[in-house]
Amino acid sequence: MQQARPSPGFRRNPDKKITIAPHARAVTVSAGSTVLATTRQAKRLEEEGYPPVLYIPFDDIRFAALERTETKSHCPYKGDASYWRLAETGAAPDVMWAYEDPYEEMLAIKDHGAFYADRVTFEEH
Repeated sequence: MQQARPSPGFRRNPDKKITIAPHARAVTVSAGSTVLATTRQAKRLEEEGYPPVLYIPFDDIRFAALERTETKSHCPYKGDASYWRLAETGAAPDVMWAYEDPYEEMLAIKDHGAFYADRVTFEEH
């Protein structure tokens, strides 16, 4: 595990606002009949210019239903993201991403995954 490092994005753009707060409702994430996650501990990340995203603790994600892919991306504010797809489909598109070693300003989403809203179903209860 690496030591937390400051975000180069926030150094270049100190007025950038990203907020992370507890989500008020329980959430279930599914793909078809497969439940991928159920939690009461989701965090809602809000970033200007993007729709809000729910980050779900790894402990509440069914990783047995997911398969890590080779997809990677980088955000100058959050860090490097890893991706997962549905294990049963193999070639399907990625459905989840996570910043496993985020910059220090985003440590609140460490060990949390986020799902693409157009590729899974979210149910709040």
